[in-house]
Amino acid sequence: MIKMIFSDMDGTLLDGRGQVPEGFDALAAELAARGVRFAPASGRQYFSLAESFPRYEDEFLFLAENGTNVVYRGETLFTWPMEQAAAHAILEEVYAADPGIFCVFCGLRDAYALAAQRSEENVAELRKYYTHAAWVPSFAAVEDTCVKVSFFDVTAHSKERIEPLVEKWRTAQQVVLSSDYWLDIMAPGANKGIAVRAMQEHFGVRPEECAAFGDYLNDREMLGAVGYSFAMANAHPAVKAAARYETASNEEGGVLLGIRQLMAKGLI
Repeated sequence: MIKMIFSDMDGTLLDGRGQVPEGFDALAAELAARGVRFAPASGRQYFSLAESFPRYEDEFLFLAENGTNVVYRGETLFTWPMEQAAAHAILEEVYAADPGIFCVFCGLRDAYALAAQRSEENVAELRKYYTHAAWVPSFAAVEDTCVKVSFFDVTAHSKERIEPLVEKWRTAQQVVLSSDYWLDIMAPGANKGIAVRAMQEHFGVRPEECAAFGDYLNDREMLGAVGYSFAMANAHPAVKAAARYETASNEEGGVLLGIRQLMAKGLI
């Protein structure tokens, strides 16, 4: 029987307007009644995830920042920090190479962006994923534990525009495309899958007692850490190849449909 369900947010659980699908609350109540723990797993910061689910803040397990910060009922269960010196070096190099790429230092307390990059567009993008944020004159001024650095390309060409600038860091850090717009860098070995395995150990749950849903490259390790892995119909081809099953798109409520299928098979 499935005891834990992990779900990516953007492009997976949420629709194109950033909203949870109709019927989510009813399904969440059913899962809770059956003793199944639901876990949003996202590149978003913890505060953004918690504020997306205010009525479930003390019920859901939150895997934030691509699994580098895991919080349950307000308690941090798992973190995977990034070397501060490496974070600063990467941010400085990317900004110097292309000031049009929006750079974000993701800390445990806040997210930080350069005041020089403050624009209406960047402010709006930051608010989508980092509700606790500060604008600083320099990343060197930040006194916070870094769990991730993120880069945003407004033209939706993160692979073509950002990835070449950080290629040299791939052997020393975890580099992953999170969407057509965003690229994330974490400590070596850090990913959602590692966090999922840590939570399986923490709660005494086996991989075959877990399900997961994802759509993009930063979800692959998470899908590989569970027995029932679902790719969305709108998922990247590599994610579909990594998943055992496919469900409908995020616009069609694919996560809910997938969970209902598991219920119908008597697995929940």
